[in-house]
Amino acid sequence: MKANKWIVSFLFITALIFSSCKDYLDFPPENSIPAEGFFETAEHAEQSVNSIYAHLRSWPMVSFAYIIMQEITSDNAVKGSAVGDASFINDYDNFTFTANQFVLKDYWAGRYTGINLANQSISNIPDITMNESLKTRLIGEAKFLRALLYFDLVRAFGDVPTPTAVPVGPEINFRTPEAQVYEQIESDLLDAISVLPATYDAANKGRATSGAAKGLLAKVYLYIERYGDASRLASEVVSSGIYSLENNFYNVFRVAAENGPESLFEIQAQQIDGNWGVSFSQHSEVQSVRGQWGWGFNIPTDDLAEAFDAAGDNVRKAATILYKGDVTPDGDVIAGVPSLDGISGIPRYNGKAYYPPAQQVYGPFGSGQNIRVLRYAEILLIQAEALIRDGNASAAAAPLNAVRGRVQLPLISSPSLEDVLLERRLELAFEGDRFFDLVRTGKAATVLASKGFTSGKNELFAVPQELIDLSEGNLTQNPGY
Repeated sequence: MKANKWIVSFLFITALIFSSCKDYLDFPPENSIPAEGFFETAEHAEQSVNSIYAHLRSWPMVSFAYIIMQEITSDNAVKGSAVGDASFINDYDNFTFTANQFVLKDYWAGRYTGINLANQSISNIPDITMNESLKTRLIGEAKFLRALLYFDLVRAFGDVPTPTAVPVGPEINFRTPEAQVYEQIESDLLDAISVLPATYDAANKGRATSGAAKGLLAKVYLYIERYGDASRLASEVVSSGIYSLENNFYNVFRVAAENGPESLFEIQAQQIDGNWGVSFSQHSEVQSVRGQWGWGFNIPTDDLAEAFDAAGDNVRKAATILYKGDVTPDGDVIAGVPSLDGISGIPRYNGKAYYPPAQQVYGPFGSGQNIRVLRYAEILLIQAEALIRDGNASAAAAPLNAVRGRVQLPLISSPSLEDVLLERRLELAFEGDRFFDLVRTGKAATVLASKGFTSGKNELFAVPQELIDLSEGNLTQNPGY
């Protein structure tokens, strides 16, 4: 059982602040203050921010919607599991999904529920009489988390409503232009950088830091093509001396390395015996070995396996792809099932979602596994990409080779942009970025053509039709849907 007890409890705060877990557009805009008696003490302030962190590991945040929209749409993964089980997932693998499918609504609603929680904290904590330093930090944490959630939304849907306070008015029914959404994300992260500590004590490890905010903003700058700023912020994270690469790539995704020196930000997970409400993360379970520990969805493609082989990347391949018959370094035999939907070869599974069963205590399988959101290896690759795009390719060799050296690959003295983008694929497979990377680099139409990707349409997902209807048509649809 892990120690981060600050994040374990206070899921009841969500129920206290709202009458349900629906997203903003599922009910009339909020026009009243939170439940009487709350947001009055420092403890309330901390509980409200803790509830945002706790929400991050919920079903709509890290389970089906996450793997379907951020990985199965890419060339890294296919549905997997048994033929006929959750067959609707194939609609995302071949880009035939419609605006009426619940996965889109889950993704949208999950993130707006988190944003609503953040807005409650940001709007109400300033009026609480409490230690000013703690007050400032908690608001900074809430802004970081809000920025993270808006980053998911803007990458997936483009223009999205951008409420930043409560009570919420009619703005929730209208889409904010993408450029302005990014401006809000930047503003939140700059505020977070200015007030968050660089590190925490052991009792608070896992909370958002200034380094996490810098790293996320560097990533945001890649998306909006501000490469000089991306390079600058990534370099600040690197030069801080706080972060380093885990020596063994396999260990990066195990419990012992959670919140370690490679971690900038992780979604915290817990297993508390007898408390299902806390031990509810199903991120690992939905992807784990079918017939043995989990459901076996989101499985690696032959194309990804061949990319590892072509690069001579045996280390990351072994940690990322678990084949039926493999024995893990923890001594578990991958038994699996005879076949999986979408492949004709040896059944295989996402190795980064593997959770040694000896560590299972309570709740869904693997519910004690943190979900990695931002790692130091990615910061090095952001730095390398930004340097190349900004015309300083020679300086990109050092950060790129730090990542390659960890997995015993030959060093590249004069890296190209393609070298860095391939490294991103191999390093970050199944960490939620591959589809968005293909879109932002203009490669999606070519790489995903065989899957049915339509240029001018599938760069963005459909806005959930139910929410358009609830807004009486004020919320508009993306082109092509």
